[in-house]
Amino acid sequence: MDLIAMIRSAGLVGQVVLLVLLGFSVSTWAIILIKYRTIRRAFRESADFSDYFWKSRDFSNAFARAKQLPGSPLARIFRVAYLELKKTSQAGEMPEAAEAGSGSVAPVFAFGARITATDNVKRALRRAINTEMTRMTQMVPFLATIGNTSPFIGLFGTVWGIMGSFHSIGLKGSANLATVAPGISEALIATAAGLAAAIPAVIAFNHFMNKIRIVETELQSFSADFLNIIERDILRVERRKG
Repeated sequence: MDLIAMIRSAGLVGQVVLLVLLGFSVSTWAIILIKYRTIRRAFRESADFSDYFWKSRDFSNAFARAKQLPGSPLARIFRVAYLELKKTSQAGEMPEAAEAGSGSVAPVFAFGARITATDNVKRALRRAINTEMTRMTQMVPFLATIGNTSPFIGLFGTVWGIMGSFHSIGLKGSANLATVAPGISEALIATAAGLAAAIPAVIAFNHFMNKIRIVETELQSFSADFLNIIERDILRVERRKG
């Protein structure tokens, strides 16, 4: 089959439909390439930061390492939480310093400021996680849109082409196979193009959403662990002073 000749012989509506589907297909593969690289980098750098954080267990060193991993959502939410701790310190809400040799990895708060400090960090982490999820899901919903609408757009092109074929049959007064087949085959190109655009989009959407859910779970787990470290360190120092 000479697809180029068939596309050229299609009507104006059919050609517009094919052009739209071509744009959808190009957009799909561009998004797939961009999101694949972004998510792969996020997984790699987040694993790197997580290993470093749990080995060093020092906030200042972890913050310096986090700045070297701009593609890691885990490193970005840690930077937000660390800066919130520093902001709390500068606001005078952590007047007590850690005792020498205590091995503390978190700033030490006075008892009266503990709830305020942890609540501030918790809110900062929640906002940071929401921001990261918004960033991770950018362009991914468009894949779902393409996957849902492309088959219908292709079907519209096919129906329109078949309508034109039957109209030609009526004008010629002939309904033999040689008259019907060329028009229908041209019309079915739109359906094939719609499926060709939709199938990769649906597969990519499901794959990326699964990866994004994994990232979200890791961020939530790290957030809970981070808050536990702060609260546990505060309570340890308070017991020593009590």
